[in-house]
Amino acid sequence: MKTKDRALEIVARLRRRYPDPRSELHWETPWQLLAATMLSAQCTDARVNAITPELFRRWPGPEAMAQADTAQVETVIHSAGFFRQKAKSLVGAARLLMERHGGQVPAAMADLTALPGVARKTANIVLANAFGLQEGVAVDTHVRRLAGRLGLTRSQDPARIEKDLMALVPRPDWGDFNHMLVLFGRQVCPARSPRCAACELADICPKRGVKTT
Repeated sequence: MKTKDRALEIVARLRRRYPDPRSELHWETPWQLLAATMLSAQCTDARVNAITPELFRRWPGPEAMAQADTAQVETVIHSAGFFRQKAKSLVGAARLLMERHGGQVPAAMADLTALPGVARKTANIVLANAFGLQEGVAVDTHVRRLAGRLGLTRSQDPARIEKDLMALVPRPDWGDFNHMLVLFGRQVCPARSPRCAACELADICPKRGVKTT
C-alpha cells in the first residue's frame, strides 16, 4: 500500500473510532486553551486540568494575567513542571496580547508563534480548536511516535514530521488527526507494549520501531 493510501485509510479508520475527537484539556475561551496548552508541555492533561480552575479563577484572561506577580503564578502551576519558565511565558504572552492584540488571542500563526512559550504545536492546537482554522498538524510525543510506527514519516524532527503529515492527511482533518493519534496513542498504542492484537490498524501498520518476540 502506498504511503498516501495508507494515510487516508488510517484517517478513515480512526474517524470511525473517534467520530468527534476533542482535546482532553478543559477550556472555554481561546485564552484558556492557549494557557492550558502551554502548561501541557511535559505534563499530563489530567494534571493541567487540576491546575487550571484555580489559575483561571485568579487570572481569568490576558488582562488579569498581564498584571500578575510571576511568583504567584509559579505557586499555582508548580505541579505542572518547568513552572518557572511556564509562569514567565504565561505572563509574557498575556502582556504581549494586551500590547498588540487588545487582549484577544489572535487567529494567525505568525501572531501566535510570536508569543513567549508558543511554538507551532501550541499554535496549531489553538487555531484548530478555538478558531476552526487548519494551518498544520500539531506534533506532540504521541503524534511523533505513531507517525513513525505507522510509516507516515522517517523523521524524528517535529517540523519535518508536520510537513510529512500535512502532505499525506487531507487538510480538513489536520486538527482532528492530532486528537485521534493522541487518544489512540494513550488507549491502544503507548510507547511501551502497544496492543497490536487489539489494534484496528494492525494490518496496515509497518510497526516501525516496535519490538516483536
